[in-house]
Amino acid sequence: MSGGPDGADGAGGSNGSRGSRGSGRPGVRGAITTVHRYSLPLPRHDVWTRISDVSSYRAWWPWLRAFEASALAEGEEWRCEVQPPLPYPVRFRVAIERVDSAALVEARVLGDVVGDAMLTLEDAGGAGARDGAGCVATLRSSLAPGNTALQLVSRFAAPVARYGHDWVLDSGARQFIARAVAPVAGD
Repeated sequence: MSGGPDGADGAGGSNGSRGSRGSGRPGVRGAITTVHRYSLPLPRHDVWTRISDVSSYRAWWPWLRAFEASALAEGEEWRCEVQPPLPYPVRFRVAIERVDSAALVEARVLGDVVGDAMLTLEDAGGAGARDGAGCVATLRSSLAPGNTALQLVSRFAAPVARYGHDWVLDSGARQFIARAVAPVAGD
């Protein structure tokens, strides 16, 4: 992974890095708040088209053991089971609360992990940049254990919980780029 201390990638980087804190949700023990940024070589509208293809998610992400979703749209609720490189699966629902096409998704996470997540897509170079210059995807999340077993892991083995969290996000971005973005960018 490349990136500076603020979590931003260097020019041309395809994978992001993160800023991670152990307790970002006031009053929620074991919460992990992160900001991950990924530089993508496609315009944000092209990236949006790909992330809207929820039927491809399991092909992109082999650790996504179960996934039920109809669309990336407000009011949808996805059911997920993730197998991080840890000895337990994580099951949760993602309630899509707000969608601004090619720009923003806000969601609530419920189940073995609970919290909030927001994905934004911005043209590379910021406002006013030409659409063909690629984009930056930023995933902000504040997630906490939602069951007793994960609360114990988080309390007594916080680095393990943080590793599993970051592994899922960073592997997911790397695999999305390799399977959904890079083949198109190289055409």
